[in-house]
Amino acid sequence: MKDHRTVIARSITATTCLLLGACAVGPNYTKPEVEVPAAYKETAPQQQADAHASTSNAPASDWNRAQPADSLKRGAWWEVFGDPLLNQFEQQVEVSNQTLAQSEAQYRQARALVSGARAGYFPTVGVSASATRSKRGSGSGAGNSGSGGTGSGGNGSSGSSSSSQISDAYSLPLTASWEPDLWGKVRRTVEGDVASAQASAATLESTRLSLQAELAQDYLQLRITDEQKRLLDDTIVGYQRSLQLTQNQYNVGVAARADVVQAEVQLKGAQAQAIDLGIMRAQLEHAIALLVGKTPADVSIAVLALTIKPPPIPAGVPSELLQRRPDVAIAERQAAAANAQIGVAEAAYFPSLTLSGTAGYQSSAFSKLLTAPSFFWSVGPQLAETLFDGGARRAQTAQARAAYDAAVANYRETALAAFQNVEDNLAALRILENESAVEADAVKLAQESLKITLNQYRAGTVSYLNVVTAQATAYGDETKAITILGTQLNDSVALIKALGGGWQASELPAAGVVRMK
Repeated sequence: MKDHRTVIARSITATTCLLLGACAVGPNYTKPEVEVPAAYKETAPQQQADAHASTSNAPASDWNRAQPADSLKRGAWWEVFGDPLLNQFEQQVEVSNQTLAQSEAQYRQARALVSGARAGYFPTVGVSASATRSKRGSGSGAGNSGSGGTGSGGNGSSGSSSSSQISDAYSLPLTASWEPDLWGKVRRTVEGDVASAQASAATLESTRLSLQAELAQDYLQLRITDEQKRLLDDTIVGYQRSLQLTQNQYNVGVAARADVVQAEVQLKGAQAQAIDLGIMRAQLEHAIALLVGKTPADVSIAVLALTIKPPPIPAGVPSELLQRRPDVAIAERQAAAANAQIGVAEAAYFPSLTLSGTAGYQSSAFSKLLTAPSFFWSVGPQLAETLFDGGARRAQTAQARAAYDAAVANYRETALAAFQNVEDNLAALRILENESAVEADAVKLAQESLKITLNQYRAGTVSYLNVVTAQATAYGDETKAITILGTQLNDSVALIKALGGGWQASELPAAGVVRMK
């Protein structure tokens, strides 16, 4: 017993010495550099000046000290629109949306892969038990039986020979095997799987943000549709009054029958448009039901007056954007995972050491199995190295490096696309704000023109064609004003999404959190 303990102790000591000199091959990861502008092109001139003043004399690392977008509500960003029903729907997305549930399950799957990779740090220990009975054939035993002096003597000899050829074997071994991570293959594998799990966590956040933004846009568009329906209803009332006026004019011989027909055509066209809006509203309601994880039959949204206005959205500075976009975090973590795979590939160039040992009990008699004379053990290392593989390892390393270069390019492209996304929405909101002000003036003028034209028609100084033209112009301008408001609300949501919805890359789970408990 003392001898085998000494051998095991020496093996552990040798292993510890090897581990102290172990290293992880392959490059250590550093975040790829991305060119970041000092300010957004589409921000107001004063904002550009402020951003330039705050960054021109400070290194890039100091940009994080200022947090200009802290006023953008984190988490429940949709509350900036001030609609209680929208708030309720957004909360249901977190609980009931199946696309989000699928993404969450994929994140748990990635966490399980990390735990599986970490198992490579530890030895594999197994135990087995067996009991066998065997009989060996013997030609000499049969000959002795045939030449016995008496029948009884022969039978006795045959019975003894037969029983001596049957043997029992009992075994209860404990086996252990461990491959020390001398070259960091396991460490790089864990490192890559952790980065992949973090990318999966960012994917979950990106999915959540996309679903929340889609719900907000559908809901706001539904409210815009209701506003368009309200405008059409008011327009229809106005057209009905014009038809009645024209009919009265025709009855007294002032207007022609063509004016009455034209008024009826205009009324029917508006009524058809109002009915057509019902299709869009129903489809938007169904889309909202899907996003909150319900059937369309379970969701009914009452018509409400539109009181929502485009909220002010602070864009911050571009240096903050890369920390706020989940899709950028996904691409960056994918680059980290690809970098770790280079180390995994390079570790194949080095020999592998396996330490294995077996200890247990073995006996031909069950009653003597768990006794000291039945104890056995064996322990020893095994070193293996591939001498020739036809260039397979070199190809795998080249493949890993190329995959990393592709991941870096994807990260930089994603970052550039993020800047473009923000600039697009900033430009849209800036231009739409100016357009909305001009369109509001156009609506007032069109309404005044319609009022004047109707008075002139009643006085008989203009034809009904002038009334139709004035009514069409007024309705067109009011419709365009509502459409511009809808685009502003839609682009407001898009800008919040482009800015990451208040999310921060610091919210990604750390390596220790990623592991399955």
